[in-house]
Amino acid sequence: MSILKVDTITNDTEAVDFTYNAKVGNGTLKKEYYEQGTEPAYPCDGALWFNTSDDTFHIYANNAWYTTTVVAPPPLGDRGLFAGASGGSNVIQYVTIPTPGNATDFGDMTVSRSGLTGCSNGSRGVFAGGYISTFTDVIDYVTIANTGNATDFGNLTVARDDAAGASNSTRGLFAGGRDSSNLDVIDYITIATAGNATDFGNLIAAKRGVAGTASLTRALFMGGESANVDTIQYVTISTLGNATDFGDLLAAITAGAACTNLTRAIHAGGYDGTRSNVIQYVTIDTTGNATDFGDLTVGRNSAAATSNSTRGIFGGGNSPTNVDVIDYVTIASTGNAADFGNLLSSTTDMGACSGN
Repeated sequence: MSILKVDTITNDTEAVDFTYNAKVGNGTLKKEYYEQGTEPAYPCDGALWFNTSDDTFHIYANNAWYTTTVVAPPPLGDRGLFAGASGGSNVIQYVTIPTPGNATDFGDMTVSRSGLTGCSNGSRGVFAGGYISTFTDVIDYVTIANTGNATDFGNLTVARDDAAGASNSTRGLFAGGRDSSNLDVIDYITIATAGNATDFGNLIAAKRGVAGTASLTRALFMGGESANVDTIQYVTISTLGNATDFGDLLAAITAGAACTNLTRAIHAGGYDGTRSNVIQYVTIDTTGNATDFGDLTVGRNSAAATSNSTRGIFGGGNSPTNVDVIDYVTIASTGNAADFGNLLSSTTDMGACSGN
């Protein structure tokens, strides 16, 4: 074994470079990494630079700096969560979406409630609003990969239940609902950063019982009631503003459930004078009316829906008594729903989301 001992390396003009992108300069030997607001002067291939002036990340190759792109994970995942229950419950339960089976206990929300809504950024699940003995503005969150109890996130701009939730990888939106009357309010949060919701804009009309879902760019809000409507409306998630007409559902309906594979939005069940078993769909990036998809195993309203990139699941609901049924569909393929398993109990008025 040979030992090379160097007491001093001197270079009068610049730092001394070695192979493997190591550099001696300012008395240290290190792999090249820079955090500064100006372009580094003498980089080697493979050098990394975080530009503090605009928060961009770069890598040096072929005598040039290249800006890297960070792609956020999708707001979907293989673990599906259901939270709350009719009559008020703090229970969060979960299923593994690719594997049919019964729900398992996940943990508890900070407060018991019904009529809440859910969304996620793919790693953090958020549950907002609801009804305890009065309307609540509570927003809770969990880390979807880790079972356990929820933590307080902040508050909605208006305490309410029966709102719609939708999200992309960054923002969560909460639309409509009711307090003493129906609301047209749309709130938003940045899911990764706990804090109170901020005003986003307004629905076309004040509605409760709206079903919400989203692609990475556009959120859809479907149906709802004062009198039932067939309206589908949308917003661009990254841009504040009021909702715009998208098209129509197959019938005027309220209290349906919605989910997505980020391309196709599925609306299932609801109440249109009877408890519906109809599943219908639209392509989120193309405005237009809904098309028939198939049927649920049980007609019901006030179910909760979530999805991964392949499969949508619909849990619970009122038929006219509460059910513990979980159905599933393959979102890219039309057809009737199949039995997935069962919730921990027969219930309705839950919030749902998914992630990993």
